[in-house]
Amino acid sequence: MARPAGAATGASWQLALGRAGLGIGRGIGWVVLVAWAIVSLMPLYWMLTTSFMLSEEVWQVPPAFVPTVAKELPALLLSGRWAEAAALWGDATESYVFLFQSTPIWRWFLNSTIVSGVATLGVLLLDSMAAYAFAKRRFPGRELLFWIMISTLMIPGQVTLVPMFMIVRNAGLMNTLWAVILPDLSMVFGVFLLRQFMRTIPTELVEAATIDGASEFVIYSRIMVPLAKPGLATLGILTFMSTWNSFLWPLIALQRSELFTLTVGLKTLQDKNLVQYGLLMSGATVAAIPMVIVFLMFQRYFVKGLTLGGLKG
Repeated sequence: MARPAGAATGASWQLALGRAGLGIGRGIGWVVLVAWAIVSLMPLYWMLTTSFMLSEEVWQVPPAFVPTVAKELPALLLSGRWAEAAALWGDATESYVFLFQSTPIWRWFLNSTIVSGVATLGVLLLDSMAAYAFAKRRFPGRELLFWIMISTLMIPGQVTLVPMFMIVRNAGLMNTLWAVILPDLSMVFGVFLLRQFMRTIPTELVEAATIDGASEFVIYSRIMVPLAKPGLATLGILTFMSTWNSFLWPLIALQRSELFTLTVGLKTLQDKNLVQYGLLMSGATVAAIPMVIVFLMFQRYFVKGLTLGGLKG
């Protein structure tokens, strides 16, 4: 039976309207996401531009959205006025020159790298082992022990500062990098994240390896770890950023300037009576570079780990 022409026309109009509505919805979504990305990146932009502003620009009201060096340097270079361009660039980078010549920033940078690197490796190793046991091995009290451990996430970190200080002091670790590293060698959140991720891995793989005579360490290292790379990358990024930005505990545990991490060292650049915003923003820019690099290198694992980790509860 032939379909009426009016019905076919109405269906085509509905289809066209549906596609148009879908396109408009996607367009609005893109606009919202782009606007949100711009707002999120604005603090980084302001930090970077402030670090290159001239001394008088930093205190300018209303503040300059684009620094003078970005507006005038290209024109000076194109016109061949090399001396003026060099002078302008020298004034714009004065805070960076002072930062690298008058402060032990390289030592602070090395300390932060050591602390963050060792802590990240420790978290990935210890948390992945614990997550494997909680996800794939059955033992008495497993669920009770897991939820007791998860409940510690409700305890504010400030509550543990005094006990942790006494433990570190009695162990003779004060004023050493180990005082900062050891408390960060494991994360309860990391165990939870990796456990949720490892539960998505088929248990049949573990059972097959057990039947073939594989030991627990072989199963962990050759089956679970390779399949859990997205989750490990996610945890690694979160741990590195957390330890790199840590301020309160390193400030308490370290008193010698040569042992300061980058975040604690930058605090010493702030004068009691005058805040040098250009210098502080230069230090903050240097401190942000490693985090940006790490995130860009592992972002695809980061996104995959966040999405796959919550598929199975």
